[in-house]
Amino acid sequence: MLTENDLGRYQRQILFPGFGKEGQQKLKDSQIVVAGIGGLGSPASMYLAAAGIGKITIVDHDQVELSNLNRQILHWEKNIGENKISSAKKKLSQFNPQIDINPVFEKITENNV
Repeated sequence: MLTENDLGRYQRQILFPGFGKEGQQKLKDSQIVVAGIGGLGSPASMYLAAAGIGKITIVDHDQVELSNLNRQILHWEKNIGENKISSAKKKLSQFNPQIDINPVFEKITENNV
């Protein structure tokens, strides 16, 4: 069920014609996998977290490098050398503590997709 916090946080989405509380509940009940938390996965995961997707699994096998910082918005200079999934989980959890972030440190291959 949507909580009072949910109703306040997602008020603008809920007001959208044809979306309503039912649409927001569907987002809350949804799960998604973000394959790679770099240049595309970083902003995509932020928008998914902002929208209220209930569970976001982030999959990456890389560490944050200095050369990532100009385009991978979830990673900051203090995160250099850290696993990208750890860096991203911290920020996404702070951005929206009501959602579940599931980090998977693994390289995506044709055998595990």
